[in-house]
Amino acid sequence: MNESVIKALVTTDQLRPRQFDRRKVRSMVQAAQENADILKSIPLTDATATLLFRETYESIRQLGDALWWSKGYEPRNHDVSMEILRHVAIKESVLLNHLPRFKSIRNDANYRGYKVTLAQAREIRDFWERCGQELAAQLLKEL
Repeated sequence: MNESVIKALVTTDQLRPRQFDRRKVRSMVQAAQENADILKSIPLTDATATLLFRETYESIRQLGDALWWSKGYEPRNHDVSMEILRHVAIKESVLLNHLPRFKSIRNDANYRGYKVTLAQAREIRDFWERCGQELAAQLLKEL
């Protein structure tokens, strides 16, 4: 993300400058990984689909938060947290284009009572396996 975009995000209070804290970033990444690992142990059913989707989304968002913190900023909303991830170079970077849709599904589930489908829950789980782990590993490597 270029400096002019970052400056605009700071000006509009979507980002807040913070001091880089290696331990905080590492802790955030590890928490996201642990959460995703625990979620793998929960069987995917109609009854668990919404829970699994929301919590996997939170693990992904937390990686975005960690990436911002690694650059010396605190994100102030989910849009900013998810958007930075779309600019990371990973093997299957085309899948990062799904992030806005995941955010929309999560918001519908959280605020409108939408029941996440099995297919949507499988999709975000697959996304974590294909992209989330690589994003986490890349963040930890850069520390």
